[in-house]
Amino acid sequence: MLLWIVMAVLTAAASLAVLIPLGRPPRAASAHAGAARSIYRDQLDELARDRERGLIGDAEADAARVEISRRLLNSDAPAPGDATGASPAYRIERLVALVAIPIVAIGTYLYVGAPQLADRPVASRQAEPAVEGSVDNLISKVEAHLAANPEDGRGWEVLAPIYMRLGRFDDAVRALGNAKRLLGSTADRESLYGEALTRASGNVVTEDARAAFDRALKFDPEDVRSRFFIAMSLGQAGRKDDAIAAWKALIASAPADAPWLSAAQAELAQFQPTATVTPAAPVAPGPTASDVAATAEQTPAERQQMIEGMVAGLAGKLEADPVDTTGWERLFRAYMVLGKPEAGKAALVRARALLAERPDLLAVVEQAAHDIGIGKD
Repeated sequence: MLLWIVMAVLTAAASLAVLIPLGRPPRAASAHAGAARSIYRDQLDELARDRERGLIGDAEADAARVEISRRLLNSDAPAPGDATGASPAYRIERLVALVAIPIVAIGTYLYVGAPQLADRPVASRQAEPAVEGSVDNLISKVEAHLAANPEDGRGWEVLAPIYMRLGRFDDAVRALGNAKRLLGSTADRESLYGEALTRASGNVVTEDARAAFDRALKFDPEDVRSRFFIAMSLGQAGRKDDAIAAWKALIASAPADAPWLSAAQAELAQFQPTATVTPAAPVAPGPTASDVAATAEQTPAERQQMIEGMVAGLAGKLEADPVDTTGWERLFRAYMVLGKPEAGKAALVRARALLAERPDLLAVVEQAAHDIGIGKD
């Protein structure tokens, strides 16, 4: 009850602070007239000085002096309609406003508010987890941006891989379709579009997906993603021999550390359970035989120093080119492999600062860090 009394008093005080000045009778205009007369006299003095210095001609000075004198005389006359007191109707309006404002405010709160609920301490509210994570918020911002700017092809292209990571394959298909329409076809866009179609159909390579992979291979005959899913489509179509040949060719050209290599070998094993597949030399650039031999002769400390130097070099490149989202993902993963999660968190903080004006790219980096295990807490 005491709270309601305090609220009523504060409301009344606030209302009076606004209404009392409005209810005062209009003052006479003597103060304003005095100020005006002072200004006009100063203008006459300034006009006389200008005439003595020759800055204004006699005719212009006389005309100006007549006009200023006329205004000076008019300032002495009282303004028509000036009154020394407020009308009865005005007093009634003040009284109604003074009473009505608190009543309307309290009535509105009782209707839409919840005065029966207990207060919640700030500490308990701060301890609650956020309803949506930072990644979801960033995705929402990018989606809002694209809703207002649907012709931003780069924004659609950046958002598509995020949809893929989240399993929103239909959204990824739509985003990649817009990216291709606005930016044109490339091997990467076509192959990722084909993968999105495949994932959306339950990992079945549809005709549209196969057409996308074929278009990608016209741009780049060595596109790994397209070759992978085309080999898969051959197996799904029952073309066993063609599928075996496609999987063997893909595996033979794979780097030893290719993340998809084990999946390709598992697919081949479905057709040749006893087959032994030995990957050939990597096609992608890698260390030479002499580099490997030199590394083998290094001590563990020297190898660790070499690896940390490579990671530091990658971090330096990202400082100069922070839009390289793949580079950030590699950096996060390298820190986790080195057992330096705190360095990974520091890199994420740095990425947030460098990409503050690119929420679309930052969303990709945030998601990559989250998947690797950085920035979860």
